[in-house]
Parts: sequence; C-alpha cells; structure tokens
Amino acid sequence: MADEGRAGSPTRRSAVRSAVRRVPEPWGFVLAVFVASKLVLSLVGVLVLAAWDGVPGAPPADEAMARAQQRDISPHRWFSLWFAWDSFLYDHLARLPLDRPWPDFGFPLLYPFLARPLAPLLGGHTAVALLLVSNVALLFQLLFAYRLGARLLGGGGPADGRRAVRYLLLLPTAFLFQAALTESLFVCLALAAFWYAERGRWAVVGVVGYFLAMSRSVGFLVVVPLALVLLRQHDWRAPPRAWPALLRRGWPLLLVPLGWFTFMAFCRWQGGDWFAYQHAQETGWGIRLQDPVTVAGSALAGDNSADALRVWIAVATLAVAAVGLRRRADWPYLVYTLIMVLVPLSMGPPVYKSLLRYLLAAFPVALVLARWARRPGPDGWLTAGLALLQGALFAVWLTYWTHLII
Repeated sequence: MADEGRAGSPTRRSAVRSAVRRVPEPWGFVLAVFVASKLVLSLVGVLVLAAWDGVPGAPPADEAMARAQQRDISPHRWFSLWFAWDSFLYDHLARLPLDRPWPDFGFPLLYPFLARPLAPLLGGHTAVALLLVSNVALLFQLLFAYRLGARLLGGGGPADGRRAVRYLLLLPTAFLFQAALTESLFVCLALAAFWYAERGRWAVVGVVGYFLAMSRSVGFLVVVPLALVLLRQHDWRAPPRAWPALLRRGWPLLLVPLGWFTFMAFCRWQGGDWFAYQHAQETGWGIRLQDPVTVAGSALAGDNSADALRVWIAVATLAVAAVGLRRRADWPYLVYTLIMVLVPLSMGPPVYKSLLRYLLAAFPVALVLARWARRPGPDGWLTAGLALLQGALFAVWLTYWTHLII
C-alpha cells in the first residue's frame, strides 16, 4: 500500500500540472498573481496592525472612529483592513433606498450600485459585496493589462504581458486595488476601453466607456485619448473627406460623455440639481476647480513636507510618462496620463491627502516601466525598489498615523 501511495503521488502531481497547463495562458498567470498578491498583502496587513497595537496613542484620536467603523464591518482584520475613509461612504450609498430623495452625495455611483444586486445574494452584507466587486474588477484588470501590454510593448509575447501585469501591481499604491474603493473598477474599465480601441472594436469601447464615465468624475475625459487612438489608426490624418469614415467608426465614443450625463440626470432626479455632485464636493470638501500648476507650485513652496512629497511623486509620474511615451504611437497614453495627474490637482489643496491614490489611475506608467525592464538587470532593481516603496506606503496607509494616503 505504501508503495502504491508513493507511486500514486507523482501521478497526482502530474495530473495537477497537466490541469494547470490546460488553463489558457493569460488566465493561468493572472490567477496566480492575483492569489499571491492577495495572500501576501493580507498577511503583511495583519502583521502591521498587530505590531501597531502596542504603540502608545495608536490609532491617533482623530481616527478612532475609523477603527470602530472597521470593527463594525467585520471582526476579522484580514477583511476589515481593506475598508478606509471613502469605503464607509460607499457602503452607505449601497444601502440607501432609491424611493426616497437623497439630499446630497459626493461620489459617482457605479461602484456602490454594482454592490446592490450582489448584497442580497451575500446575506445582505454590502461590505462583502463591495469587496467582491473590487476584487473581480482587479482580476479582469490584470487580464486586460496582460493583453494590452503584450500588444503595446513591442514583442507581443507572453513575457511582455507578464511584465505589464507585474509592474501594474508594483506601482507605489497598488495595494489600493484590493481595497473597497473605486481604483480597481476604474482602471479595469480604462484598460478594457483601450484594449478594445486598439483592436478597433468601437462599439464595445463605447459601452465600456459609458460605465467608465459613471465610475469616477474624471472618466468622461478619457474620450479624448480614446479619440486619439482612432486618429492614430487613420495615420493622424483627418481631412474633411475622411470625416464620414471616422464618424462611422468612432460614433460610439459619444457614449462616454453620455455616461456622465446619466449620472447628472440621477443627481437631478434624486436631489433636484443637475450639479448636486459638484455642490456636495464644494460644501463637503472645499473642492473647487483651480489651475493645477498653481496648486502644485503652492505645495512645493509650502511648509507641509507631506504635501510636497505627494506633488513630487505626481511630477515623477509625469516625467516617466513624458520620457517613456514620447513616440507618436504612444501619444494617446501620454494624454491619458496627463489627464489622470492634472485633473486631480485642479481640484485644489483638498486633493493633497488623496493624490497618491488618484495617481494610481495612471496605468501607462506601468507599461513604461515594463518596457524599460526588458533586461534582467533593470528589471531586478526596479522590482526590488518598487516592492520596498509599496510595502512602506502600505504600512503608512494601514496605521492612519500620517494621513499620507486617503
């Protein structure tokens, strides 16, 4: 019997390996990376919180309520650690009844509304539903990053796609992709829109872009770089005689701003004000449209070192994009990155605390890093440096102490 067991063990291992090989190439790698990152970050998060328990005065007094909100979400830290600040507001929006007027709300609603139909299937737990939406979006985000990276990085092979996925997850605040926040959903939809645009499937681009515009306020502006992809496919020439062909192919792009108009219509229905979102942002957070260069300059010239650090990281993001996306073929991704950096800065000083979170939407930076990391030497140094930086920022985010990332 023992001999049979020893003989059967290699057979079982062979069967497992055979089953793994039968998984299509993108999915096998994507699933492995997804599970590994989930396990590593959850373990690190629990260890950091356990160590922080012994620090006098932790958490700071102004964040004691946030810890109580996390305990209300779940007594299990591996789960509740993924809820912070806006997460609790999304949970509230996922619960509000639609048959009564909403006085004000400062968030686009796709993310909490996706959790609504899932919550009844999960025993009414909207928090579980929100986290499920985030993680499913992350899974598909990695799939589209793999496909787009393999297409854009030159070789078109699995190695390029794998590096694109890896560097997307190595971005400084990429741990937020796993949180109950909008980052994974927005980047998933943005990557999907560009993937289908590169393939010329403009009807799908329009549908994806419609939902992209309802996921975050900056989403409807992505119509600009998507339109640049269309122009690039026509060799950047659009004389009057070419307009009919461009309109026949690209008319679905009109669905992108229509998505934001749909959200405005919801504001009008629920609050009697087409601009209820904007007014809630102004009164609740002091957000007003400003010159992003002036906002960045005030942070760099000010006395707050944390604000200056955030803005320097934004400047570094722009520098990487400007150097790595200077080719004409990459201009749509350069414009997209400019939008993802400059629009948050145009919201004024209140954006400082969340700037590192908003910069995560600039996924083309990951493609640039993946392109630079084709050789083993730069790849190893970049991987190690980014992993250390993300680990430090993850610990800072978990402890709430500095409010560096919200």
